[in-house]
Amino acid sequence: MNQHFDSILKSGTVVNQDGEGVRDIGIKGGRIAAIGSLGQASAGEVIDCKGLHILPGVMDTQVHFREPGLEQKEDLETGSRSAVMGGVTAVFEMPNTNPLTVTEAAFTDKIKRGRHRMHCDFAFFIGGTRENVQDLPELERAPGCAGVKVFIGSSTGALLVEDDESLRRIFQVIRRRAAFHAEDEYRLNERKPLRIENDPRSHPVWRDETAALMATERLVNLARETGKRIHVLHISTKEEILYLRDHKDIASCEATPHHLTMAAPECYERLGTLAQMNPPVRSADHRTGIWYGIEQGIIDVLGSDHAPHTLEEKAKTYPASPSGMTGVQTLVPLMLDHVNAGRLSLARFVDLTSAGPARLFNIACKGRIAAGYDADFTVVDLKRSETITNKWVASRAGWTPYDGVRVQGWPVGTFVRGQRVMWQGEVTTSSTGEPVRFLETLKP
Repeated sequence: MNQHFDSILKSGTVVNQDGEGVRDIGIKGGRIAAIGSLGQASAGEVIDCKGLHILPGVMDTQVHFREPGLEQKEDLETGSRSAVMGGVTAVFEMPNTNPLTVTEAAFTDKIKRGRHRMHCDFAFFIGGTRENVQDLPELERAPGCAGVKVFIGSSTGALLVEDDESLRRIFQVIRRRAAFHAEDEYRLNERKPLRIENDPRSHPVWRDETAALMATERLVNLARETGKRIHVLHISTKEEILYLRDHKDIASCEATPHHLTMAAPECYERLGTLAQMNPPVRSADHRTGIWYGIEQGIIDVLGSDHAPHTLEEKAKTYPASPSGMTGVQTLVPLMLDHVNAGRLSLARFVDLTSAGPARLFNIACKGRIAAGYDADFTVVDLKRSETITNKWVASRAGWTPYDGVRVQGWPVGTFVRGQRVMWQGEVTTSSTGEPVRFLETLKP
C-alpha cells in the first residue's frame, strides 16, 4: 500500500532512545506517523536531511519572556522567535512579569497572548506566594501550566517567599513537582556589604555558594517532611551536586549553559555586568562540579534561564545593574559545541533537553521521536562551524554574552508539530504556538 504523508524528513540521522540511525520520518496531521525507510511513500513535501541529525524537539524549561509589563526587554513573540532560531521547539516561561502570574486571570491572559503568536509551543509557571496558597491546587492543574514556581531568594514583592513556614504551607497544598530559585534570602541580605561598587567580580562573593546550598538543603528537608517533589533550578555549586546526589527520589535539578561554559573571575573581567546572573557564575571548580553532575546523571535537564535586559540597563554601575542575560537561542549551539569537544554525548544532550523534561514534568506526546507523538524536531549540523554574533540574536534585547564565540554544531531546522518553523536561519512559518499538554492537566 502506498503511504501518503503531509511531509517526510528524508535520510537524516535520527537520535532517540534507541540510539542513532539513518531513517525517514513521515508526518501527518502534526504528529509522527511513521519512522523507517519510506522510499515508496509519497508526501506533500520531502525535506532532504542527509548529513544532518534529527533530534527530538529541544525544550527549554526556564525562560523569562517579560510579557506582560516589561516588553521593552522582550515579549512572547520576540522571545519565541529567538527560541526557534536556536532550534528550541517548546519553552516554559516564568511568572515574574507585571502583573505577576499568580492568579487565574493573569495566567489565562498569558495563554491567550501566547496562542498562535508564539513561534514555539509553550507552558507557563504559576508563581507561588503567601497570598495565593489556597488557589494553587487548582491553578497548578490549569491546561498549559508547567507547575508552581517559588523564589525563596532573589525576588521582590509577593514572589519572594523566604521563610520555612510560608514555604511549608505551599508544599502542603500542591501535588505536582514545583520549581524553585534556591538562594537563601537571609544570607544574601547579611552579605550585601560585600558587594563592591563597579566590580561585578564581587557578585559571587556576595551571593556565595553557602547561600545556594543552605536554600537547597531547606527545600529538600521541607519536601521530605511533606512528601512532595521539588525541582531545583540553575544549579551553580559543586556542593549542591554532591548533596542532591543523595536525594534524587524527591529532588530533580537543572543546569544552565552559562554555568557549564563560563567561569569567574575571567567572565566578569571580560564581560563585566553582561555576565551577571542569579545565582552567579562561579569559579572553575564549581563549573567542573556541575559537569560532574552531568556525567553522573545527577543533572536532569538543561534550561537557559533566558532573562533579557536592555544594554542600557546592563550598563548601569554594579550592583545597580540587573542580573540576567539572553540564552534561549544559544542553548543548542553552545551545548553541541560541548558535544563536539567530548564533554557529553549527543544521547545525553537529548536526554537533558527532551526526554528529561518529558519525564520530569509528565509532558504528553513530546520528548521522543515516536509514532503518535508531536512532530517536534531540532535538526542540527554537527559539522557546521559558526560564530555566534549579536546580529544573529532575535531577542528584542539584541545581545548575547557569547558574541564572537565560535562553535561547532549548529541548529539548521526547527519543526513544531509538523510545521517547519525555522530552516537555515530563516523563520519560515507564521506563529502556530500552542500550550504544551501535561498528563496532570488533561481536561475534557
